[in-house]
Amino acid sequence: MQRAMRLLEAVAARQHGAPAKQLARDAGLALPTAYHLLRTLTHEGYLHRDKGLFFLGEAAERLSSSGAQQKRRSTVSDVLARWRDTIGVPVYYAVYREGEIEVMCVADSPGTPAVEEWADFRETGHAHAIGQCLLSQLGEEARRDHLDRYPVRAITPYTVRDEQTLLRRLNRIGRMEPVVERQEYALGTVCAAIPLTLGTTAATMAISLPSHQADRLPPAAQQLQEEIGRLLGTLALSISI
Repeated sequence: MQRAMRLLEAVAARQHGAPAKQLARDAGLALPTAYHLLRTLTHEGYLHRDKGLFFLGEAAERLSSSGAQQKRRSTVSDVLARWRDTIGVPVYYAVYREGEIEVMCVADSPGTPAVEEWADFRETGHAHAIGQCLLSQLGEEARRDHLDRYPVRAITPYTVRDEQTLLRRLNRIGRMEPVVERQEYALGTVCAAIPLTLGTTAATMAISLPSHQADRLPPAAQQLQEEIGRLLGTLALSISI
């Protein structure tokens, strides 16, 4: 396995491909051993051969992509955990992708627990700050498509009551304005969501607090917005997972 990895690394270092003899030298392997491993790796799809030169194959590229994605997830988790500890609130990261609300990462702790997903987040976007923030970033057609699939319905006494009221609220939200929601998704909880610009992807960072700490929500949201601003260059590169 170790020798095979050395060969893969040797191929990856040769952008324009390399013959078996060159790769054997690069990997420090005997030529018969290199030939055997190259045949196996080619058969498994980790390499492909063209005119006597070896290149990375689709299987190796998928492996590399998966590893890069895991690294990005780890980076986002680390960032959220740091903000959780700095601000003292659970922090959420969510995106709107392929017509669905996806909560990608949550950083909480026993002392700062996240909101329990008692009603499917994808179906109740109208009722929570994350969903309202994402929906506010969509075009009119995409927004109406979402609400056709997931109609507005009251899930607490504080939830917006009908689609027209929700649409008016979404249209009033400023481009980079935090979205605040008080007990519309879960009784006893208040939330704020900050919109993010990640190319064409609608995304958001959000926080939540028990409703008896509602006075902490505006300064905590402001602090989150400042933290996002400081790291925006890094986030644009690493957070779109």
